[in-house]
Amino acid sequence: MNVERFFASFGLRWRGCALALCLLVSMSFAAQAETFAVLQQPSVLTGKATRAVLLGLARAGERLVAVGERGIVLLSDDSGKSWRQARVPVSVSLTAVQFVDAEQGWAVGHLGVVLHSEDGGETWRKQLDGEGAAKLAVQAAQRDIDQPGGASNLEQAQHLLRDGPDKPFLDVYFIDRRQGYIVGAYNQIYRTDDGGQTWQAWMQHVDNPQGLNLYGIRASGTDLLLVGERGLLLRSTDAGQSFQTLKSPYEGSFFGVLGTRDGALIAYGLRGNAWWSDDRGNRWRRLDTGVESTLASAIELRDGSLLMASQSGELLFSHDQGRSFVKRLSRSGTTVAAVQQAADGSLASVGLSGVAADQDPQATGKP
Repeated sequence: MNVERFFASFGLRWRGCALALCLLVSMSFAAQAETFAVLQQPSVLTGKATRAVLLGLARAGERLVAVGERGIVLLSDDSGKSWRQARVPVSVSLTAVQFVDAEQGWAVGHLGVVLHSEDGGETWRKQLDGEGAAKLAVQAAQRDIDQPGGASNLEQAQHLLRDGPDKPFLDVYFIDRRQGYIVGAYNQIYRTDDGGQTWQAWMQHVDNPQGLNLYGIRASGTDLLLVGERGLLLRSTDAGQSFQTLKSPYEGSFFGVLGTRDGALIAYGLRGNAWWSDDRGNRWRRLDTGVESTLASAIELRDGSLLMASQSGELLFSHDQGRSFVKRLSRSGTTVAAVQQAADGSLASVGLSGVAADQDPQATGKP
């Protein structure tokens, strides 16, 4: 979950919401767009970091890693009871984070930033930013100029380059230590096959002619699923070589997709909308979530049950692989952007008010 998605929950499109974004996160995004100095300025260490706007949360082995505004990265080695701030080479807002194991992880954010850690989040190195990403997009479009839609792709890539590094990445997904994807605004998608040492612009591989924002990417079995605004659903059945549009049951934005152990899919997003599929996304059934707030995060718990968290702090649990959900807990007054199960079985979340943790181990929502 990220700040742009909060706009969509109010029916606002990211392309026209820069001023509102400034107000929401109390930061001058316009100033960033003018100077981009935050790409060279390390994140400031502050005693208020645990109360900052935090947008992403991941497990790195036994550790929890949270990311958010001004390049803040927080680490917890006691299941969210206490946190300490890591040193980060940029002070741009980070929107998502993922670790494939206890050591290797990536975080992405505004101004096209991609960060990599090899030590469980203790230290970070910048692998890419928006300027470099735009250059890669132009190079790829020039190379494929003779392909269908080549001229249009080149024009869009050149537009990215002229604008400078002002477009955010909104999600990151690595299959293993080497192969991964980053996605973001305006159909931005990049792929790496060497752990992020080099990146390839992948827009020409995605059936998204309107250039809609890409909000989430995850695997389900051998498929890769992409979700985005205006009900955008895409699937790759050829190891990410191409992403084809699926018939969508919904016209609002999807902010994430979860693949269950038995191969079912749950796509979730605006106003409590969630949809379930047991045939790789060919057909979808609407889920009765019982909430009206935007669904921000979904995970599979260690006992096989599923958890969805709403932006308003409602926690929804499923014990039948996503066929139905029941609200068991509500974090009243807590805005949730992402949720994770900690090493001790308790639940931790992050949002606009910082970090929160349940003191109830094994909090899986069972009756």
